[in-house]
Amino acid sequence: MVLPVIGIILFSAASYHSLRRNQEIQRAPSRYFWWSAIRLDSDPANKRNWGATPCEGGKENCVGWDLRNIWVYPSLTEQFLMLSALPAFVVGEFAVRGLGRMGISQVSSFMFMMPVLIFAWYYLIGWLLDRWISKRSHPSTPTPD
Repeated sequence: MVLPVIGIILFSAASYHSLRRNQEIQRAPSRYFWWSAIRLDSDPANKRNWGATPCEGGKENCVGWDLRNIWVYPSLTEQFLMLSALPAFVVGEFAVRGLGRMGISQVSSFMFMMPVLIFAWYYLIGWLLDRWISKRSHPSTPTPD
């Protein structure tokens, strides 16, 4: 149970770091949320009008837009988490993109599914390590013929 808890703590730390980074990058509400280097679309069905925002105070020639592509370099914690839980992120990517095609927010589906997938992946790794350690500590004895 130690590894799954560590995985959830790493995911929480990476999510907090991503939230802070998004607040620094995007001053206005944005359609996209960057979790580490993963771009998540909060409105994949394009139900809201994300076009240019109206000018403040009647100013002319002002433009507001939503940046789709920015360069985000993941921190060491995020890199470690993504590499150590790569199968969970691959399954999560397919699920989040599939739900996004149905119009469900990628941000909410990612934040709901990834902790579950990461917990399951680290639990599996912990279980396999436990079995391997117990087999090595109790070698089988040959039966007499």
